[in-house]
Amino acid sequence: MGAGRLYGAVAAGAFRRYATYRAATVAGVFANTVFGLILVHTYLALWDERPQLGGYDQAQAVTYVWLGQALLAAAAIGGGGFEDELMERIRTGDVAIDLYRPADLQLWWLASDLGRAGFQLLGRGVVPFAFGAVFFEVALPSDPLRWAGFLVAVVLGVVVGFGIRYLVALSAFWLMDGTGVVQMSWLAGFFCSGMLLPLNVFPGELGDVVRALPWSSLLQAPADVLLGTAAPLPVFAFQAAWAVALLALGRLVQSAATRRVVVQGG
Repeated sequence: MGAGRLYGAVAAGAFRRYATYRAATVAGVFANTVFGLILVHTYLALWDERPQLGGYDQAQAVTYVWLGQALLAAAAIGGGGFEDELMERIRTGDVAIDLYRPADLQLWWLASDLGRAGFQLLGRGVVPFAFGAVFFEVALPSDPLRWAGFLVAVVLGVVVGFGIRYLVALSAFWLMDGTGVVQMSWLAGFFCSGMLLPLNVFPGELGDVVRALPWSSLLQAPADVLLGTAAPLPVFAFQAAWAVALLALGRLVQSAATRRVVVQGG
């Protein structure tokens, strides 16, 4: 089997695996919809007091909320990706088996995460987004090219998110318990991706800093493309640069880890 077919099969397998968790998917859809309703009414009150806050009108702000709910699980902004499983395999020593496979460890987990993200986007993201579009005034483009650009930005954002979470998972090679690192990554993801508030709202230098961080690729960047507040090509270039940098750093950390593997508990 060629490398492309192998990783394609890994991605397809991950998609099917998450598709079996039907009760969890329904619960996730419900949670995203309820959380979206809470955020929408908070945003409506805020934008009533501050029209055009962050350069968004009220319809754009509402759209942003439902985009966040659509991408929350797909981009694993609040966790729920592959990292817990990989950290457990490192802790138990099962990662040694992975390293003997005729497949690249990083690409294997990337393919798996892309399959997971694809299912989460379709299975858990579409319904809350459609609910928001039906019951609230939203600002959605009619241009199919902008939708295509949005999907490109989503895929790049997922790859950037993988790069961050892969580094988090690799910390288990040095730490007895990576729970603290996971929680810090989760908090940084929520704050710096724009899940709580659009990064456009952040004032002055703080806004400049959070928009320059990789987490902005997960939600703010796709939202910029869909809402038409940024040209797609610079957004793609920004996301791709972070993706390459994080994957390269992950490769270096993986190399250092496998040279000094001290398997904890095994």
